[in-house]
Amino acid sequence: MELTFRAVDVGDGRDGRWLKVAEPVWPVIVAETEPAALEPAGEAAARELFAAHMPELVPVLDGLAAELDRPGAAGVLTQAALKPFFSGCSMAGAPGALVRNYDFNPEHCERTVVASRFLRPVIGMGDFLWGLLDGMNDAGLAVALSFGGRFTHGRGMSILLVVRHLLETCASVDEAWRAVAGMPVSTSQNLILVDREQTAVVHLGPDRRAVRVDEACVTNHQDAPVPDAEEASNATQRRLAALRAMTNPTADALVAAMLRPPLYQTRYAEGAGTVYTADYRPAQGRVTYVWPDHRHEQSFAGFAPGEWTVRAG
Repeated sequence: MELTFRAVDVGDGRDGRWLKVAEPVWPVIVAETEPAALEPAGEAAARELFAAHMPELVPVLDGLAAELDRPGAAGVLTQAALKPFFSGCSMAGAPGALVRNYDFNPEHCERTVVASRFLRPVIGMGDFLWGLLDGMNDAGLAVALSFGGRFTHGRGMSILLVVRHLLETCASVDEAWRAVAGMPVSTSQNLILVDREQTAVVHLGPDRRAVRVDEACVTNHQDAPVPDAEEASNATQRRLAALRAMTNPTADALVAAMLRPPLYQTRYAEGAGTVYTADYRPAQGRVTYVWPDHRHEQSFAGFAPGEWTVRAG
């Protein structure tokens, strides 16, 4: 399977570069948003929820909505009414590094690496206009998400913007944990947090309190044992066991493991193939996206917009 990725620098979102990225996908984004969010009352409620939990990003939200200049833009950008999505993923930390596989339907992945300076310099894999699947900031913090394994949905923040918020406002694992501990989220999710000194896993969900686990790896469940049908579907326990079996792995060893079974998955027809492997070195300000026959590096010191095509699977 050939997949095309691109890298874009959107700056602070207000000079037209972000708009060029957002406009072509706007109809798709609207289709993935509950219609009520486009109405004035729904937009106001969504913005109120957003302001209560991510006040630092309100000026960014308003600026991007003004750039779009479309009815209901602010409501859509809050992602409060985003229809839930559920993906795979294997994630692990090593000293100063975050390594992850993102497993999803490639056709529904934007495949866009985004450099931005909304509140501070951030580089990450973008999704849903300004959300992030994973990323790092200039302070040396890296964050990535994975599905938490339970098909629950409630009122709360989109995990894509939780990742964005943590990278825009936090400089360490401990700061990120304090920021997310009391934040309501709309779906069952796991986060992995990495800085220069430590790694932590966070379990989140609309029906549970946030839990910090001082472990260096996570896949797609929060509590064991996993039901047999779920394990047969995504092998989350098998993948986690493979990561745990690696004693004090280096980042390079984790990357190599991510490129082979059981961590590397090829069930693309089922929407569960590995779309990319990301190797974040936040203390060095660089990330390398890896496929079996290709590597692509980006950094704060040398971010290069452009496109490239890879073979996955």
